[in-house]
Amino acid sequence: MATIRAVVFDMDGLMVDSEPHWQASETAVFKKLGVELTKADWEGTMGLRLDEVVKHYRAHRPWPGPETDLEVQQMILDEMQAALRRDPRPMPGLHEALGACEARDLPLAVASSSPLVLIRAALEGLGIAGRFHHLCSAEKEAHGKPHPAVYMRAAEALGVPCTACLAFEDSLNGAISAKAARMRCAAVPDGRYAPDKKRFAFADAVLGSLAEVAEEGFWERVAPPRAQPAPEAAPAADVARPQKK
Repeated sequence: MATIRAVVFDMDGLMVDSEPHWQASETAVFKKLGVELTKADWEGTMGLRLDEVVKHYRAHRPWPGPETDLEVQQMILDEMQAALRRDPRPMPGLHEALGACEARDLPLAVASSSPLVLIRAALEGLGIAGRFHHLCSAEKEAHGKPHPAVYMRAAEALGVPCTACLAFEDSLNGAISAKAARMRCAAVPDGRYAPDKKRFAFADAVLGSLAEVAEEGFWERVAPPRAQPAPEAAPAADVARPQKK
């Protein structure tokens, strides 16, 4: 089997059901700013960094007031921190998946578009912060997902080549990011926001939930055995040529 030596988890929508919190937080903040967001707005920004989300809204759903992008980001951050600590919602199969990885002694990291303060709030709210060796946020990178930088950073922190890492992702942008980093990727799209699983066909596996990680045969799906080279043909026997008279 192709060796998986480390595992990297996305956070939002994969480990914690944070999309309802993001939607509620963004809706509340932008309503104060005089902008009514729609379902299409939320779906179009899933998997992006917060600064990129606000920049997107600035371009497509501009608010009339004087608030800067940084001020709007902070308003959303404050709402999200409170929500994640007040009402953390683990995604189905999270604990089974973590247990399956730990049973294989695989070091774990997080690679998320969310700011580090929200990663910590979510993991602490879920009671799983101590199970991860490294927390990596795309806020520290020049580019967020779908750029591979945050996944490459996670592999570097783990001390493992990207090609020996398995990434778990729920969003299309995130799965593209993981594959661009040359990691194996198991996509776990949430049917509420990504009903068309065919869009994840480039992933190494597409799961119904994280619970499948603990099922028999999962690791063979994401890292199938390498094809054995065909045995070399035995050298042809020397045939004695007749002597010329």
